[in-house]
Amino acid sequence: MKLSSLSLIMWVIRRDLRVANRQRSEWLNPLIFLLMVITLFPLGVGPGEQILSRIAPGIIWVAALLSGLLGLDRLLREDYEDGSLEQLVLQPVSLSMTGLGKIVAHWLLSGLPLVILAPLFGLLLSVPVSAWWVLTLSLLLGTPMISALGAIGAALTLQARRSGTLVSLILLPLLIPLLIFATSAIEAAAMGLPANGQLAIIAAMSVLALTLSPLAMAAAIRMSIR
Repeated sequence: MKLSSLSLIMWVIRRDLRVANRQRSEWLNPLIFLLMVITLFPLGVGPGEQILSRIAPGIIWVAALLSGLLGLDRLLREDYEDGSLEQLVLQPVSLSMTGLGKIVAHWLLSGLPLVILAPLFGLLLSVPVSAWWVLTLSLLLGTPMISALGAIGAALTLQARRSGTLVSLILLPLLIPLLIFATSAIEAAAMGLPANGQLAIIAAMSVLALTLSPLAMAAAIRMSIR
């Protein structure tokens, strides 16, 4: 029986979350890396609140980008190696909807924890309390773009060995605009200025990435499976 698009997406999400639950350490490592960076950075630059609050947006978002890239090589790798990805290509289902489900599952595992922990990051790096909501909202709006573009990179490098480094090299230039606007939004909020423009641009970039990435991901998977 052919699944509807929504049912297919939910099935892929549940499946990937079950697999991740059996390999918790693999998905916890990026989060632990992020927490280590956020915790240790004040020890390196000193506890001065003025210095920390000024560089905090860049620290948080650079660490978020790097932690998001750490687990991307596993997004499709296991399905490719055990043959289940090839079976999905042969089945009469929408491969782009399957890709969208994997993107959502990746975001739930890597992006959502960052959104939840955003106030803690702000506290550790002396971000003004008035800017915490912008920090949280920037992560909520921006991290889906990391998962979406990362899925394309993972699909393009399926046949490459040690694809994690290659994916990072492909994606980092594409994520620079996100880094610029996200840090600008937090800095503006910290100075009491409106950040609606930057947040709107981040939201637009994420929507565009989520719209186009499943199609590009499906095309890349088909090329890799041939």
